[in-house]
Amino acid sequence: MQTIQERPAATVDVQPDTFKTLLVHAEPGLVASHRLEVAGCLARDLGACLIGLGAETFDPLAASAPEGAYFAAGLLAAQQEQTEKDLVAAEAAFRRDAGGAELEWRTVRDYPHLALTRMARAADLILVGPQTGADTTRSADPADVVMGAGRPVLIVPEGAHRLHGKTVVVAWKDTRECRRALSDAMPFLRRAEDVIVHTVCRPGDADAAVAQVDEVIANLARHGVRARPLVTGTAAAGVASEIKRVAELYGADLIVCGAYGHSRLREWAFGGVTAELMRRPGCFVLMSH
Repeated sequence: MQTIQERPAATVDVQPDTFKTLLVHAEPGLVASHRLEVAGCLARDLGACLIGLGAETFDPLAASAPEGAYFAAGLLAAQQEQTEKDLVAAEAAFRRDAGGAELEWRTVRDYPHLALTRMARAADLILVGPQTGADTTRSADPADVVMGAGRPVLIVPEGAHRLHGKTVVVAWKDTRECRRALSDAMPFLRRAEDVIVHTVCRPGDADAAVAQVDEVIANLARHGVRARPLVTGTAAAGVASEIKRVAELYGADLIVCGAYGHSRLREWAFGGVTAELMRRPGCFVLMSH
């Protein structure tokens, strides 16, 4: 009779969901240098691959000069030459400031927001700077990236060097975009020591807001995230200011929120939470649309 020996059960090492590939726009200059430093630190902390994207172009119409075709051709050549120099400098800055992580480099001669949107297929998280109104041939407008990438976008505030993420504020509003952001931010929420689900509401809506936040917290608990609720009233300075005040009060360096719950055109015309957090984030902001 053949004896069948029992083998010990195989050990299954289940890793928590995390970001495996990060994508960052690299440019020459101090502001981008800090962003690259943040990206490198985050990639090392997460054990992720970091893709640096050098993307720049020039506006051919800017070379259309009334002085004549010869002058215009010279200006166009100068713009092309400057673009190539900037892309070389961007790669050097990326490898210097993001060193120590697993790095890959891409170069695209196109508008940065378009290049980032296409390259989003290769990444789980995109890092960009705040909205500055700078030349879109060299800088990526985070609004364009958020709307087109289909990936969560992490806005890196100026002067930041590292995202710690120990305390995270979830700026809750019951919208599709916010629900998407909550799911996208799960790797950060699982790593955090303190997660605050914060909603801003009018006095008459407080009971409904509390019930919503409690349901969000219960769902997070099933994912292994311990969170606590916070419901505050609408501040005179606006919802975005209230969200930033709460983040500062509790020492949070990351805000999670949905982007453009209203139409983007309405936010452009009248302002809104998304626009304010993009222009003056105060701390790191993770947005999803």
